[in-house]
Order: sequence, then C-alpha cells, then structure tokens
Amino acid sequence: MQVTRVRVHPVKSFAGLDVASARVHPWGLDGDRRWAVVDEAGEPITAREENRMLGLTAEPDGDALVLGDRDGAAELRVAAPVEAEPVPVGHSRQGTALPAGDEADAWVGERLGRTARLVWQPDPTMRSVNPKHGGLPGDHVSLADVGPLLLASESSLAQLDRWTDDETPPLDILRFRPNVVIDGDPDAPFAEDAWPSVRIGDVRFRVSGTCDRCVMTTIDPLTLRRGKEPIRTLARHRRWDGKTFFGVWLVPELDGSAAAVIRVGDEVVPG
Repeated sequence: MQVTRVRVHPVKSFAGLDVASARVHPWGLDGDRRWAVVDEAGEPITAREENRMLGLTAEPDGDALVLGDRDGAAELRVAAPVEAEPVPVGHSRQGTALPAGDEADAWVGERLGRTARLVWQPDPTMRSVNPKHGGLPGDHVSLADVGPLLLASESSLAQLDRWTDDETPPLDILRFRPNVVIDGDPDAPFAEDAWPSVRIGDVRFRVSGTCDRCVMTTIDPLTLRRGKEPIRTLARHRRWDGKTFFGVWLVPELDGSAAAVIRVGDEVVPG
C-alpha cells in the first residue's frame, strides 16, 4: 500500500489543498488547522452550519496565510498575530486564541454574511487529545476536531460506493477531509479500523480511533450542495454506538532523532 494524497487544511472548515509532502509534528501536519473562525462569543463557526466556508481557500505563506475565493479573486494576506491579545474561544481544551485583526474579520464576515473573527492557535502543545478519543498523556492536537491526522482509504471508499444505490455518483474522498489518503487493499476495505499502528514512510503513528462522521460529509466539496450521502449508506453498514464511521485518527510517535516528513508515494505498513 502507498500514500496517494497528502492534504492540509490551514483554516478549519475552509477548503484544503494537496501537497507533495508535509512535515509531521506531534500535533499534526505542518500548516494544518492552526487557524479557525469563531463568532462574537468565541464559539466555533464551521462548515456544518456555513456550507460556504468550504468554498474559501487559504494557503500558507511562511507563518502567514493568503485567504482567497475559489475563483482567485479578492485575496488577502494575513500575518500570524503574534503580538495580539488572546481572546476566549470555544474549542474544547483550547481556552484562548489570538485574533487576526479587523481586516481579516471583515474579509471572512463579508463572505459568510455574518459577524465572524479569524483566530490563530499560537501554541499547539496547549491542546491535548481527548482521552475519550484515544488520547494519551503528552498527545497534542491543533484545532482539528479530534486527532492530529485523519487517514482515509480509497479501497474503503470504493466499498462505500458499491453499497450506495446505482443513481448516486461516486463520492469524492474530500468529503471526509483526510490528511492522508492511501490506496488500501482492494480485498480488505476498512482494514484500517483494526490497525493498532501504521508506518508511513519513515514515520510511525498510533491509530487512536475510528472517526465518527457528521453532517459535513453530506456537503459536496465542489458544488457545496447538501445531500443524504454518505451518512445514509454509512448508517446501514457502518453504524455503532449511535454514530457512523469512516477513516481513522493517527497520533504521531516521534522520537526527535530525525525530521519527520510524509510524502505522496510513501509505503504504508500497518503495525
């Protein structure tokens, strides 16, 4: 098996981007989900309620971001607000983040049609992985929902497509917002559920759990329209504990002896 795609999502709930390689940190991939959007009270705003967020882009530029629309118009460069005063945010186990400033807030708010604030996580080691989701002491996570990285398998997606009705077009794996996409074993879809660990290239990861899926997966990442899939089919075949599941969370096991980088084409070896 091998890695077919590596993806980062610089702003939580914005469109992600493919990269050829990415450095692995204890809290996730370099440039992944260190920024987020919150409302006036500091509560997270995500694509679950604001589909249009998936149509906004963000590309890392050093420690800064370049925000944009998918058509490339109205770009805005936002520097990391290292000197800003912290503001309260509602992300679990986070507490505070740094506000990007009025210009960035106005840019995001105009596109969402509501008051919004762009914030940055200055220290990703301050947020722990919830023990309910396989977190161990010393595990850290960016502003991602649960774990540092999410792995999804093309063979598992192919099985999901086979389960859906004939009128449903093949699903895009981007619906599941993975960081690592692998080809998988075509004869063993969902084998990743049972892996205790996995080596990707030279980097070893602990599999901390299977990802329960939310309504965000029902939003087409290109048209931004909502539908019933994949939740409808997952509920028939992949439902337990009242939730539906696709993909697994990974926690890096880094020893600090060398630069940890994963790449498209890396070999994938379950542990």
